Amino acid sequence: MRGDIESALCWISVRVRVDEREEGGAAKFESRVCGRTECGEVESRSPTFPNLVQPCSPSSPSNSEHMLSSATRVGLPAARRRVVAQNLRALATTSTTSTTSLRSQPVPANRSSIPSFPGLSASAGSFRTMSSHHGESTVRPEADKVLQDIADYVHDYKIDSELAFETARLCLIDTIGCGLEALRFPDCTKLLGPVVEGTVVPNGTRVPGTNYELDPVRGAFNIGAAIRWLDFNDCFLAAEWGHPSDNLGAILAVADHLNRQGTPLSVRDLLEAMIKAHEIQGGLALLNSFNRVGLDHVVLVKVASTAVVSKLLGLNREQTVDAVSQAWVDGQSLRTYRHAPNTGPRKAWAAGDACSRAVNLALMVKKGEKGLPSVLTAKTWGFYDVLFKGKPFEFQMPYGSYIMENVLFKISFPAEFHAQTAVEASLILHHKLKELGKSAADIKSVRIRTQEAAVRIIDKQGPLDNFADRDHAINYMVAYPLIFGELTSESYNDSSAADPRIDELRAKIHCVEEKRFSVEYHDPAKRSIGNALLVELNDGTVLDEVEIEYPVGHKRRRAEGTPLLINKFKRHISYHYDEAHQKKILDVVSDAASFQKLPVKDFTDLFVKA
Repeated sequence: MRGDIESALCWISVRVRVDEREEGGAAKFESRVCGRTECGEVESRSPTFPNLVQPCSPSSPSNSEHMLSSATRVGLPAARRRVVAQNLRALATTSTTSTTSLRSQPVPANRSSIPSFPGLSASAGSFRTMSSHHGESTVRPEADKVLQDIADYVHDYKIDSELAFETARLCLIDTIGCGLEALRFPDCTKLLGPVVEGTVVPNGTRVPGTNYELDPVRGAFNIGAAIRWLDFNDCFLAAEWGHPSDNLGAILAVADHLNRQGTPLSVRDLLEAMIKAHEIQGGLALLNSFNRVGLDHVVLVKVASTAVVSKLLGLNREQTVDAVSQAWVDGQSLRTYRHAPNTGPRKAWAAGDACSRAVNLALMVKKGEKGLPSVLTAKTWGFYDVLFKGKPFEFQMPYGSYIMENVLFKISFPAEFHAQTAVEASLILHHKLKELGKSAADIKSVRIRTQEAAVRIIDKQGPLDNFADRDHAINYMVAYPLIFGELTSESYNDSSAADPRIDELRAKIHCVEEKRFSVEYHDPAKRSIGNALLVELNDGTVLDEVEIEYPVGHKRRRAEGTPLLINKFKRHISYHYDEAHQKKILDVVSDAASFQKLPVKDFTDLFVKA
């Protein structure tokens, strides 16, 4: 019945914030413009008792007829119009009491004495009383603690871990190499360069592997997109996943531009900014899962980059708080582009987009833009309530240098990190098959025991549409090396994927979650990324299961992995520079002590192409 009346009167739904008191308080009526286009006057409805309504123009004797006419026009049946008429007359009688007197009347403690009307019963549940709403406070609160902690860390914390600096050096050259490798792929390069073709910015950011000279905002996008394009840069896995070296897009773009303008910045400054960006992104990722609320991890790239770039740009602590708050309020990317059926190339440039936004926001604050102190905690409108299901962030440890020291390098394969050990295992099995005189054609089934995260992210069935789809599908990343004995960036191209043997073998591969792998994945003392492959052949032979817990790029295999990481960098620069220039680059980056003293612009000049 209530729905009929609301349809007849065309009430506008208005959200009303209410303050509730104990029984015995006063009923309050909220006024608003009536929804009838031909009326335009004021009606009142009690948010506490939604069935108590003061009609518009309560003094008008013809008001009930006007409303009943509306009920007739919307086509209510005659029987229901009679009930509506009865209710409206009762409401008109009730409305002779002024709004003032209604507000002053105490709500009876005995709920049975609350007025009721035929066919217009209160909804189920208890009645509540409410106090007057006096509007939202305009007093600006103290900045959220999360914002302050980030700013304090960026400005005041001294990095004294030589392990962190050495790991950052390896991370820097590896990340630059990943960006150079991406330049061999037209889908990447078509997005790079200035917005307006031919634009050259004085003292502009140099983009490694190109001759572009860009403003730092556009430079951050270019560097960030290239770094991330092939999914071959570093990784950190926890409650949230991510690639902390994505932040280099913003850091290098700003540092290079500032250094060319005369600000003294060395590679050591670059490394310190990287360590802190890694720590902010990873620290937020340890216990807080953004993917479970549908948000992409590049929100953390934006936040971390904004923080460290703010310091590089000369912002003080308070301005850094403001800039970081702007990063949190900025519209956040959805993970849609990382998951079937919408997986696509945006996942490759999402980090570049986050880097460019970070630089832009920091520059705006430098010009005087104010921040939003309670951007996370504000009721209704803050990040927690709007995007994080009302949950505040949790932290496992204070900011330091843990993330850089424990970062994961993708050394052997350009593959989503949860599949790295699975790919390694599949190569072992490929060679085992050759020893037996067998091939992938003899495989009946492949079982992959893996972590829960891998099942959720990369366990895909059915057709794979593009490069981005394939490098996030564990059955593709396992099938390809089982057949061909390798997995390279070219393995994901359409031409490579066209081989029918790949999909035939993919259909025989299935994943199951191994609880132990899932637990140890989150264990701070282990942080393993385990996979185990069991292959059964058509003749009934079952090969020994191959289980690998830690990929080559893990801290536990750092000694084994570092020479391979250097070889990866050598391979990536070999496509762009002659042997003499390759040697020059390697000589510079290999001497850690002198390398850290090198001005940033001299470092980026090493990679400029004529």
